[in-house]
Amino acid sequence: MRKILYFLQLIALIFSHSVFAQTDLSIWESYASRTEIIRDQWGVPHIYGKTDADAVFGMIYAQCEDDFNRVETNYINAMGRMAEVEGISQLYIDLRMKLYIDPEVVKEEYQNSPQWLKSLMDAWAAGINYFLHTHPEVQPKLISQFEPWMALTFSEGSIGGDIETISANGLKSFYGEKSHQLLSYTERDWEEDPRGSNGFAIAPKLTKSGNAMLMINPHTSFYFRPEVHMVSEEGLNAYGAVTWGQFFIYQGFSEYNGWMHTSAKADAIDHYALTVEKRKGKYHYKFGKNWRPFTEKKITVKYKEGNELLEQEFTAFYSHHGPVIRSEDDKWIAIALMVEREKALTQSYKRTKTKNHEEFKANTNLKTNSSNSTVYADKDGTIAYYHGNFIPKRDPQFDWRNVVDGSNPATDWQGLHEIEEIIYIENPSNGWIQHCNSDPFNALGKDSPKRTDYPAYVAWDVENARGINAVRILSDVKELTLEQLIRDVAYEPTLMAFERLVPSLIKAYHELPTHDTKKSKLKDPIDILSEWDLKTGVSSVGTSLAVFWGNQLMASIRNKERAWDTYIFDFITEALSNEEKLEAFEQAIDKLVDDFGTWNTPWGEINRFQRVTNDIQGKFYDELPSLPIGYNASVWGSLAAYGSRAYPNTKKWYGNVGNSFVAAVEFGEKVRAKSLLAGGQSGNPFSPHFVDQAEMYSKGEFKEVNYYREDVLNHARARYRPGESE
Repeated sequence: MRKILYFLQLIALIFSHSVFAQTDLSIWESYASRTEIIRDQWGVPHIYGKTDADAVFGMIYAQCEDDFNRVETNYINAMGRMAEVEGISQLYIDLRMKLYIDPEVVKEEYQNSPQWLKSLMDAWAAGINYFLHTHPEVQPKLISQFEPWMALTFSEGSIGGDIETISANGLKSFYGEKSHQLLSYTERDWEEDPRGSNGFAIAPKLTKSGNAMLMINPHTSFYFRPEVHMVSEEGLNAYGAVTWGQFFIYQGFSEYNGWMHTSAKADAIDHYALTVEKRKGKYHYKFGKNWRPFTEKKITVKYKEGNELLEQEFTAFYSHHGPVIRSEDDKWIAIALMVEREKALTQSYKRTKTKNHEEFKANTNLKTNSSNSTVYADKDGTIAYYHGNFIPKRDPQFDWRNVVDGSNPATDWQGLHEIEEIIYIENPSNGWIQHCNSDPFNALGKDSPKRTDYPAYVAWDVENARGINAVRILSDVKELTLEQLIRDVAYEPTLMAFERLVPSLIKAYHELPTHDTKKSKLKDPIDILSEWDLKTGVSSVGTSLAVFWGNQLMASIRNKERAWDTYIFDFITEALSNEEKLEAFEQAIDKLVDDFGTWNTPWGEINRFQRVTNDIQGKFYDELPSLPIGYNASVWGSLAAYGSRAYPNTKKWYGNVGNSFVAAVEFGEKVRAKSLLAGGQSGNPFSPHFVDQAEMYSKGEFKEVNYYREDVLNHARARYRPGESE
């Protein structure tokens, strides 16, 4: 370990930045001269460039205007440098990233990329650097000079990439020093998460206009993606949500087609148990009848401590399966996952320029979408579903849900499945497709693909309350309008999780002995639930009772074993006794009384929207203004998802995840779309676009998208070139 003084690093960065700016200022200004940014009445940036590279330059410049902090933070994280900002607590989070991100390797990948892609990465870096050059008041936390190769470190756009499945605690236990054992990480529960994202595609025969429709409804942490429109004279005209710092529309549409990514459990990752011996001073692992040496790689992770920057060096071990990430008993565990940065960035960008389903499907054959399914619709009336497109072929005799024997050559991957070999749906006869992070074998209701027709590892997804609700609603749609797609489908308020739970509670209550004290205490709230229509809303007391009770039920089953493919609310209904259900309900009532003075509290008085700071980890205050929210957490089946909770300093619940960017799109002679953002476009609390959509958001009222240039100009509030004042 050695110490590097901050001021030496700072001097080096300032010097390199000034040289860079002097050398490349004319190039940046050349991009800017070919690029125009028009901001509409909502602050949405519409970027117009002569070339795709010009549009990339302008769109990343506009992103930096809206929230440079989030742009920079995403790349600090992607390159494994968070500990340089936040200290030793992020040490093993960074090690996880650096197992895969070696700057020298990524730089070589950049150099070997096709020229068209290099030109986009060049423009991307130029746009950020020009922003910093023209905004000296903006002080980066760490990255004062962005380089084109950095775009390859964050190439897919999902809220939780494959690398994040690696346990930071496992890395710490395997690679860490004794002095680091006090570090502890809260691991994401991959059985419960992802808890959100809905995609609905509607065929022309079920719409009033005779045009296909697409519902784009990602459920992410709020402000994870802004709304952007990119146009070039080279055929680019894409609108939608972009993950901060990336240069492609991740979930969105063009005048030809639209794409909605929904997280799924298509099996793209495997864990291998390795038998290890030390031979002649080197660690080896058994593979078949032979012993193979591990590839050993020195990885340096820097971390801040006070005013100094320290370094920790690790020796990472790599098998042919992938890096070693933890140990179990006497085995080392290696992980295999997709590492195709250049192809992933190519697929992410090129899908935005496809003009029909044939081109879109050809793009999926790059096979680098490993963590998401895709719901698709287009101008020709085609609707489709892809259950990811990176699924390795395996020997089905092994249990791929769990760790497999890495010494057995039969467990090696055998190439990738073709698109048609995984769950792929095109123009189903029922006229609709839904995916809500739910069972893909219920994507079409009764007309769905059969699980028995696929290897088990293709889909470990299970049904959830949103999927059940979506099938129920979509099975009855006809003559659908865009407004009805929003109101009657995407925002339909039934909480299907309680369809069986509430009757089981009422039954338990009525079976109580007459003399039981619970009989009188619970009578009035039970009467409310008996009359409740299962619909969430701001004035609903039934919703408050059900959700507080549901949270107690979830806590009650936390340590109970259940089969992986069991619908959780069936399990709760059957696994908990009458006594346990009633006890949980009593606890819920007591909690409501403690926090709000009475159990008879409408949901909207509890569930609130507030945006008062732009901290990435939001801060909330009961004493400051907030808005009532009627919709609910996706776990209960709320299609319009709003994940909220109380904080240490609050009694009220504030949302931080769920509906963020949402869009409903209709493809006809002209594309029409309506969209909505949580809060607003800008991350600046002093901007008029920080919360200008908040009240609309609280009511589920969408704005018309300005897609065509005539509409953009009619609603323009600012027109400028990068480098000019907005």
